[in-house]
Amino acid sequence: MEKNRFELGIETLEKMFPAEALEGMKKMKEISPDFWEMIVGFGYGELYPREGLNLAERELVTLSSLITQGAFEQLDVHIRASLRVGLTEHQIKEVIIQCSGYAGFPKAVQAMKIASVIFADEAEKANK
Repeated sequence: MEKNRFELGIETLEKMFPAEALEGMKKMKEISPDFWEMIVGFGYGELYPREGLNLAERELVTLSSLITQGAFEQLDVHIRASLRVGLTEHQIKEVIIQCSGYAGFPKAVQAMKIASVIFADEAEKANK
Protein backbone atom coordinates (compact mmCIF):
# COMPACT_ATOMS: atom_id res chain seq x y z
CA MET A 1 0.00 0.00 0.00
CA GLU A 2 1.32 3.42 -0.94
CA LYS A 3 1.80 5.86 1.92
CA ASN A 4 -0.27 9.00 1.90
CA ARG A 5 1.52 12.32 1.86
CA PHE A 6 0.98 12.95 5.58
CA GLU A 7 2.53 9.59 6.57
CA LEU A 8 5.44 10.23 4.22
CA GLY A 9 5.80 13.71 5.70
CA ILE A 10 6.01 12.33 9.24
CA GLU A 11 8.68 9.84 8.11
CA THR A 12 10.66 12.65 6.50
CA LEU A 13 10.39 14.83 9.61
CA GLU A 14 11.62 11.95 11.75
CA LYS A 15 14.69 11.56 9.51
CA MET A 16 15.48 15.26 9.66
CA PHE A 17 14.68 16.42 13.16
CA PRO A 18 15.50 15.10 16.61
CA ALA A 19 12.51 14.11 18.75
CA GLU A 20 12.60 17.27 20.88
CA ALA A 21 12.49 19.53 17.81
CA LEU A 22 9.67 17.49 16.33
CA GLU A 23 7.68 17.78 19.55
CA GLY A 24 8.07 21.55 19.39
CA MET A 25 6.93 21.58 15.79
CA LYS A 26 3.86 19.51 16.64
CA LYS A 27 2.54 22.41 18.73
CA MET A 28 1.39 23.89 15.43
CA LYS A 29 -1.21 21.10 15.35
CA GLU A 30 -2.81 22.61 18.47
CA ILE A 31 -2.92 26.07 16.92
CA SER A 32 -4.23 24.94 13.55
CA PRO A 33 -4.67 21.27 12.62
CA ASP A 34 -5.29 22.28 9.00
CA PHE A 35 -2.03 24.22 8.80
CA TRP A 36 -0.15 21.33 10.46
CA GLU A 37 -1.55 19.00 7.78
CA MET A 38 -0.30 21.39 5.08
CA ILE A 39 3.18 21.68 6.60
CA VAL A 40 3.59 17.94 7.03
CA GLY A 41 1.71 16.76 3.96
CA PHE A 42 2.96 19.27 1.43
CA GLY A 43 6.28 20.45 2.82
CA TYR A 44 7.64 17.17 4.11
CA GLY A 45 5.40 14.70 2.28
CA GLU A 46 5.69 16.18 -1.21
CA LEU A 47 8.58 18.68 -1.45
CA TYR A 48 11.36 17.07 0.57
CA PRO A 49 10.94 13.46 -0.69
CA ARG A 50 11.03 14.44 -4.39
CA GLU A 51 13.66 12.86 -6.59
CA GLY A 52 16.52 14.95 -7.89
CA LEU A 53 17.95 16.29 -4.62
CA ASN A 54 18.73 14.40 -1.45
CA LEU A 55 17.80 15.73 2.00
CA ALA A 56 21.21 17.35 2.50
CA GLU A 57 21.00 19.18 -0.82
CA ARG A 58 17.46 20.30 -0.02
CA GLU A 59 18.67 21.65 3.30
CA LEU A 60 21.35 23.69 1.47
CA VAL A 61 18.55 25.34 -0.48
CA THR A 62 16.44 25.78 2.65
CA LEU A 63 19.27 27.39 4.62
CA SER A 64 19.99 29.79 1.76
CA SER A 65 16.34 30.72 1.48
CA LEU A 66 15.87 31.26 5.21
CA ILE A 67 18.99 33.42 5.43
CA THR A 68 18.06 35.58 2.45
CA GLN A 69 14.55 36.04 3.85
CA GLY A 70 15.88 36.84 7.30
CA ALA A 71 13.68 34.04 8.67
CA PHE A 72 16.03 33.41 11.59
CA GLU A 73 13.36 31.88 13.83
CA GLN A 74 13.35 28.87 11.45
CA LEU A 75 17.10 28.75 11.00
CA ASP A 76 17.87 26.97 14.27
CA VAL A 77 15.83 23.85 13.49
CA HIS A 78 17.06 23.72 9.90
CA ILE A 79 20.73 24.02 10.86
CA ARG A 80 20.18 21.12 13.25
CA ALA A 81 18.34 19.20 10.52
CA SER A 82 21.18 19.95 8.10
CA LEU A 83 23.69 18.39 10.47
CA ARG A 84 21.40 15.41 11.00
CA VAL A 85 21.08 14.70 7.26
CA GLY A 86 24.81 14.90 6.64
CA LEU A 87 25.94 18.47 6.09
CA THR A 88 29.11 19.47 7.90
CA GLU A 89 29.74 22.58 9.96
CA HIS A 90 32.11 23.70 7.21
CA GLN A 91 29.42 23.36 4.53
CA ILE A 92 26.89 25.27 6.63
CA LYS A 93 29.41 28.06 7.26
CA GLU A 94 30.10 28.23 3.53
CA VAL A 95 26.38 28.59 2.79
CA ILE A 96 26.24 31.49 5.23
CA ILE A 97 29.34 33.10 3.72
CA GLN A 98 27.90 32.69 0.21
CA CYS A 99 24.65 34.32 1.33
CA SER A 100 26.55 37.38 2.56
CA GLY A 101 27.07 38.39 -1.07
CA TYR A 102 23.39 38.09 -1.93
CA ALA A 103 21.50 38.77 1.29
CA GLY A 104 23.99 41.15 2.90
CA PHE A 105 26.37 40.99 5.80
CA PRO A 106 23.82 41.75 8.55
CA LYS A 107 21.79 38.63 7.69
CA ALA A 108 24.91 36.52 7.28
CA VAL A 109 26.30 37.73 10.62
CA GLN A 110 23.03 36.85 12.35
CA ALA A 111 22.99 33.43 10.70
CA MET A 112 26.63 32.76 11.69
CA LYS A 113 25.85 33.68 15.31
CA ILE A 114 22.92 31.24 15.34
CA ALA A 115 25.07 28.56 13.74
CA SER A 116 27.90 29.04 16.25
CA VAL A 117 25.52 28.48 19.18
CA ILE A 118 24.17 25.32 17.54
CA PHE A 119 27.65 23.99 16.74
CA ALA A 120 28.71 24.51 20.36
CA ASP A 121 25.54 22.85 21.61
CA GLU A 122 25.97 19.87 19.29
CA ALA A 123 29.65 19.51 20.29
CA GLU A 124 28.65 19.52 23.95
CA LYS A 125 26.04 16.83 23.32
CA ALA A 126 28.58 14.71 21.46
CA ASN A 127 31.05 14.95 24.35
CA LYS A 128 28.54 13.67 26.92
